[in-house]
Amino acid sequence: MDVTELPKLYTIFNGCALVHILLGLTMIKLGHKKPHIVSMIIALLFSTAFLGCYLYYHYHAGHVKFAGTGLTRPIYFTILFTHIPLAILSLPMIIMTVVPALRSRFDKHKRVAKWTVPVWLYVSVTGIIVYLMCYVWYGPPIRG
Repeated sequence: MDVTELPKLYTIFNGCALVHILLGLTMIKLGHKKPHIVSMIIALLFSTAFLGCYLYYHYHAGHVKFAGTGLTRPIYFTILFTHIPLAILSLPMIIMTVVPALRSRFDKHKRVAKWTVPVWLYVSVTGIIVYLMCYVWYGPPIRG
């Protein structure tokens, strides 16, 4: 696999994580704890695979510039500039949600998850949008 194919792969991982976050959320709302746990572990694994591929890609490909023009540029950068800080924030939030669950502190897990889930969902959805805008809809990004 060539490094230029990694954005497609890590976006697929991101989409799979998104599906499992939603599935896990649905399962816990229905009172199905074991399927919730399984879905959230799978979401964590896909998110970890995403992060590994994302970091590897940008280490090797360097900085890429958005190729879109006109009105698409402020739309893209608005999405990107909300996505980036929330993506950075999501990692410690996810850890702060998982650790209490591992320690059977479900009261704390639930309190923190109320904040983590919307951020994680937003980051997943906007990550897919950023990929589509940068790599699909407006042609390949400019490397440099």
